[in-house]
Amino acid sequence: MTTTDKTHGLTSHLELSARTGRFVGDLRIRLLDMIDAHGSISRAAPHVPMSYKAAWDAVDAMNNLAPCALVERTAGGRQGGGSRLTAYGRQVVAMYRVLAIGNQRALDRLASRLDPSVDAGEQRFHQLLRCMDLRTSARNQFACTVAGVHGGDVRCEVLLSIGDGGNTLVATVTREAVTQMGIDRGAGVMALIKASAVAVIAGGDVSGARRNVLRGTVERIDCAAEHADVVVGIGGGKSVSAVVPARDVREQGLAPGEPASAVFKASSVVLADFS
Repeated sequence: MTTTDKTHGLTSHLELSARTGRFVGDLRIRLLDMIDAHGSISRAAPHVPMSYKAAWDAVDAMNNLAPCALVERTAGGRQGGGSRLTAYGRQVVAMYRVLAIGNQRALDRLASRLDPSVDAGEQRFHQLLRCMDLRTSARNQFACTVAGVHGGDVRCEVLLSIGDGGNTLVATVTREAVTQMGIDRGAGVMALIKASAVAVIAGGDVSGARRNVLRGTVERIDCAAEHADVVVGIGGGKSVSAVVPARDVREQGLAPGEPASAVFKASSVVLADFS
C-alpha cells in the first residue's frame, strides 16, 4: 500500500516481514488481491500488472518464505481449476493493510519534523532508505531453521530444515561464517540458491546425485531454444526453480505432473541472517 502526502512528497512503501524474513510488499499484496478477485494467477497477472511468469515466481517466493502457503491451487472442475488465497493468505493481506496505514502516518509525522531549510535533507533520507532495501537475485529463497552444525576448524556443514514438510538442506560454509553469523541449532537463517545451480532429474532415481536432493513433482516448464525454466513442487506449498539446458527437458521427458528431483551442491547454498 503506497500513499503520498502532497505537503512533503515522501512516499511510504511497506514490506512485511516476520521471523522467516521479508516476503510481502505492495506489488505482491496487489497480486494476492487480484488472485482473490479472479481465482487464477494467469487472469490476475494483467491486472497488477505483471507478466504471467513474474506472477508465478512471486507466488512461489511467498509460499516458500511464509510458514504456510498463501496461495493454493484448485483442481479441475468445470472451470478447469485455478488458484485461490488460503485463510492465512487473507490474514496476511488484512494485516498488511492495517500496518501500511500506520506506516504512512508515522512517515508523515517524521516529515513534519524535517528542517525545510536543509535542501538536501529529503534526498539524503531517500538515499538511506535505498541502502536499507537490500535485495538478492537468487530465485530460490527459503526461510530455514538450523537443525545442526558439523565440521572442523575451517569448513562446516550446516543442516537446515525447511518448514513443516520434512525437507532439509545442507550448506557448506566456513567456520568463520558460522561464528560471525551466530549459526547454531534452532537459529533462523535464509538459504539462497541460484536457479542456474540447480539440476532436475526425472523420476525417482537420484543415485550419485549432489548433496541436496529435494523430491517432488514438476509444476511448470517454460522452455526456450537453449534453456528451460523448470519449477519443481516439493510439498507444503514450496517449490524449487531451476534453469537447465532445453535438451535435458527433452531427453528426460520432463513434463508437468511428472515426478522429479531438484538437486544441487551444498556449496551452492548461501546463508543469510534475518534475525
